[in-house]
Amino acid sequence: MRKDRLYFLTFMAIAIIFAIIGGISGQYFVRISTDQLLSTQLESSKREAKEVAAFIANDLENDISKENIIDNIQKAIENSNSESSFISIMDWGGKTVCHPDRTQNGLQIEASQSLAMEMDAEISSEDFYTLLINSDQNPNGNGRQSGILYIYPIKNSDWIVAAHANFNKISLQLKNLRNRFYTLFSIMGFIVILTSVITVRLIGSLYEKKLETKNEELESEVISLAKLNSDLGKYQKRVIEEGTKAKVKVETEENQDIKQSKKQQTDSGKKRILTYLRNELLPITIDDIAYIYTENTITYVVDIRGKKSTTNSSLEELYSGLDSNFFYRANRQFIIAISAIEKIIRYSNSQLKILVNPNSEIDIIIGKNKAAEFKQWLNL
Repeated sequence: MRKDRLYFLTFMAIAIIFAIIGGISGQYFVRISTDQLLSTQLESSKREAKEVAAFIANDLENDISKENIIDNIQKAIENSNSESSFISIMDWGGKTVCHPDRTQNGLQIEASQSLAMEMDAEISSEDFYTLLINSDQNPNGNGRQSGILYIYPIKNSDWIVAAHANFNKISLQLKNLRNRFYTLFSIMGFIVILTSVITVRLIGSLYEKKLETKNEELESEVISLAKLNSDLGKYQKRVIEEGTKAKVKVETEENQDIKQSKKQQTDSGKKRILTYLRNELLPITIDDIAYIYTENTITYVVDIRGKKSTTNSSLEELYSGLDSNFFYRANRQFIIAISAIEKIIRYSNSQLKILVNPNSEIDIIIGKNKAAEFKQWLNL
C-alpha cells in the first residue's frame, strides 16, 4: 500500500510540475505561433493589394475602360470574403467600387471599418491580435466581422485597393492552432508522465530487489553470528570448567601422569611470560593473558585486568608457546585468548570484528580468508 501511494504521489508530482511548466511554455509558444500567423497574413494582404493595384494600373495605361476593369475584378474576387483575407476597390472618398459582396458596391466605407485609417499607420501583428481578441470577446456578439488592414493607391486613378481581414475565419484558424497545440501537448505530457512513472517504478523494483537480497544476506549473517556467539559461550564455559578441573587435579594429585597432562595443556610447559612495565620486570601467568598485540614493532601484553606491559618476544615466538585451544592468532597483529572474547560482530566484506574485555583501542579484525578457520576453532 505504501508503494502504491508513493507511485501515485510521484505521478501527481510529475503531472503538476509538467502542467505548470507546460502551461507557461504553452501560452508562450501559442503566442509566438499566433504572431507568426498574423504577420504572414498581414504580409500576404499587403502583397496582394500591391499586385492588384499594379495590375489595374497596367490596364489603365493600356487604355482599357474602367468599366471593363471593374467587371473583371468583380468576377475575380466574387465571394472571396469567405476566406481569411480579401480585397476591394474604393475611391478616395471611401465609396466602395468593387467588393466580393456585390451588395456592398456603392456603399460608403465608414472610418471605423478601416483599421489602417483608424491608426493612421500600418498595423502590427500585436495590434491585429488585440483586435481579434476584442472582437471575439464582444458581449453582444455583433463585433467587427472584418476590417481593412492595408490600403494602396492605384496610379493614374482615384481608386484605392483595400486589403481586408475576415476576423471570423482568422479567429477560427487561431483556435484550431491552439487546440492542435494543446492536444499535442496533452499527448506528449501523458507519454512523458507515464514513461517517468514506469521508469521510477522499474528503478524502484530493482532497488527493492537489491534491498531484499541484502536483507536476506544480512539475516543469514545475523543467524550465523548468533550461532557463532552461542558457540563462543559454550566454548568459554567448557574452557572454564576444564580449567577448574585442571586446578583441582593439580592441587589434589601429585603423580607424574597428571603433571604431564598439565604440561601438554600449556604447550611446552610454559606457565608465565616475562614482561616489562617501565623499568620493572613483571611476570604474567598464561591464564591471566587477555590478548597480545604489536604496534610500531613493540609487542604488548594485556592481562585480564587491563594492565598493559611489553615483551621482547615476537608474536610468532609467543604463539608457539601458547595452547592453541585457548589462544587464537586473529591476524598478524593480534593473539586473543578465548576467555577475553566478549562478542563477535559482522564486519564489511564477510569479515568479523572481535570485541574483547578489557577493551582494545585497536580494532581486532579477522579477515575473510580466516573467518571459516576461526569458526572451526570455536567449534573445537
